Amino acid sequence: MNGILGKKLGITQIFAADGKIVPVTIVQAGPCLVVQRKTTEKDGYEAVQVGLVEERPARHAGKPMNGHFKKAGVPPMNKLAEFALDEGEELKAGDQVKASIFQPEEYVDVVGTGKGKGFQGVVKRHHFRGGRASHGSMFHRAPGSIGGSSFPSRVFPGLRAAGRMGGGRVTAKNLQVVKVDDEQNLLYIRGAVPGAKNSYVAIRRAKRG
Repeated sequence: MNGILGKKLGITQIFAADGKIVPVTIVQAGPCLVVQRKTTEKDGYEAVQVGLVEERPARHAGKPMNGHFKKAGVPPMNKLAEFALDEGEELKAGDQVKASIFQPEEYVDVVGTGKGKGFQGVVKRHHFRGGRASHGSMFHRAPGSIGGSSFPSRVFPGLRAAGRMGGGRVTAKNLQVVKVDDEQNLLYIRGAVPGAKNSYVAIRRAKRG
């Protein structure tokens, strides 16, 4: 199994074996149920679709999704994700996937939705330096020139400017799993994980760990 769905619970710090303090993010990784098994013969690739089991089940699933869950023999779930699977690995609809698929000191990639910052200027959004903050400079946090007047007489697409910041898909690569709590399905991941508290994240084995 290549990955698992989870929910970010918060940030804390724990003591390592050598006595050093390690900053960690706690993620409720699973339990997940297999909703669909995809095979090379039928779908062209090996993968598994899993859903995160939560205390509150999904209440607003439509008829197509309810039929999808009923076919797999699992209750409706709010969040689904698909993970690659090694060929020949035996997993079928209804099987349970837990945090124990990961081991301490293993490296993972965590995919989540970053925090939205709203409309921001170029200094915060693109780390522009800005001008002097002294009195009378009239150029404090402005972007400067955005294009010539005579040539090219237009603004090039993709120019860094003020606009909406954050709120997109973010992947944090090569994060180390410090501790695995099998009983409560908790993963203690070193460092920061994208997303706000109680947001969904997908944890998968690092491709270049």
